[in-house]
Amino acid sequence: MNANYRTAGFKGYAVKFSPFSDQLLAAATSANFGLVGNGRLCILRPGPASLAPQKHYDTQDGLFDISWSEAHENQLVTASGDGSIKLWDITLNHPVSKWHEHRREVMSVEWNYIAKATFVSSSWDGSAKVWDPTVPHSLRTFGEHTGCVYSSTWSPRQPDQFATCGEDKLVKLWSVNEPNGKSLATFSGHMDQVLSLDWNKYAPEQFVTSSVDRTIKLWDIRNPRGQVAMFGPFEFSVRRVKFSPFSPHYIATAGYDMSASVWDTRNGSVVFVHDAHREFVFGIDWSLFHPGMMATCSWDEQVHLFNVPIVK
Repeated sequence: MNANYRTAGFKGYAVKFSPFSDQLLAAATSANFGLVGNGRLCILRPGPASLAPQKHYDTQDGLFDISWSEAHENQLVTASGDGSIKLWDITLNHPVSKWHEHRREVMSVEWNYIAKATFVSSSWDGSAKVWDPTVPHSLRTFGEHTGCVYSSTWSPRQPDQFATCGEDKLVKLWSVNEPNGKSLATFSGHMDQVLSLDWNKYAPEQFVTSSVDRTIKLWDIRNPRGQVAMFGPFEFSVRRVKFSPFSPHYIATAGYDMSASVWDTRNGSVVFVHDAHREFVFGIDWSLFHPGMMATCSWDEQVHLFNVPIVK
């Protein structure tokens, strides 16, 4: 399958498949490259050879990330440039809830895979926050990073643990049960801002990061002193990394070279390249239902859906 959808007037920042249905895909987009202006949440329905728009929601500020609920099939949260987080129900025409505690742009949101009643956010204000959608305020705030926290991602095995990465070149591991709110471990090794991270679902002690230093690094939380492996440096930085949900060996990357790639972590080789975008690629995701199906979104105002032949 190869299908495209144009997010006319809005630059793509994140794209996510629903964990409940293979017929739902969401994209978070921003006008004017996210610098000023509105955002749009696009709900798309993959067809045999197309991406059909099902619904869209316009927001007062740009959207930078999105996460489907792990508890309710019609709900998802968005991260906004005005510091707000909104909970949406795609059966309704308005947000279900809104929180506004972050003092700057919210860069990431992710629902907890195991403890499905919580999600985590991170922001340019240097903090990460854990939320329960039924509570009108955050449950806890974690704030050791200096500068922007680009990504916050839950462990696939430990329901209380998540990792963050940021402008300070560091990756930190946290537990919501730590009484003093201090990080459990800090990982250093990148030479510049760490833009993205994701956990290996089959080897849950392992995670991958990408950085402005134009490298990708593999880490093991049992070895805080250094990375397990490094790929690069490349010509351009990788903006987002994502482990395959079907294999422990493959990661997908989206970046400033205007392409999306799939890497074999066993030897550092590129096994697939999607180079149909004409601008920076910011969003990438794997389908949980169809092995090898992927989606990307880009500043070229396009969402692409395609198949990758390497899946195991």
